[in-house]
Amino acid sequence: MKPTDRDPIDLERFLPYRLSVLSNLVSGTIADAYQRRFDLTNPEWRVIAVLSRYPGLSAAEVGELTRMDAVAVSRAVARLLRAGRLRRAVSPLDRRRSVLSVSPAGAAVYREVAPVALGYEHELLGALSA
Repeated sequence: MKPTDRDPIDLERFLPYRLSVLSNLVSGTIADAYQRRFDLTNPEWRVIAVLSRYPGLSAAEVGELTRMDAVAVSRAVARLLRAGRLRRAVSPLDRRRSVLSVSPAGAAVYREVAPVALGYEHELLGALSA
């Protein structure tokens, strides 16, 4: 596409846009490693990763930590529950609140995907100078 004179922002130089594109590119590349093998989407991986680090969060809290919208979190959680990769329980502190945790099946996926993700991060960082 060709930029227009009416466009006040040069997207190719606009840092927030460039960071968004870069984030999507990096996430998509890592996702290739686990999507085919585990039938796991990016949002599902993010939910598993966050709950592996912080078990017992509500779906809303997962959304806050990942900055994903509520619909994406809800879909990811529903799919992970159906697949047996998450567990949902009533909070012992507030019976109106449900909390999520990674099931043994979800933990097994995490143990396999995490080293791949860390290896990719290592490659990315290795290409950068101080």
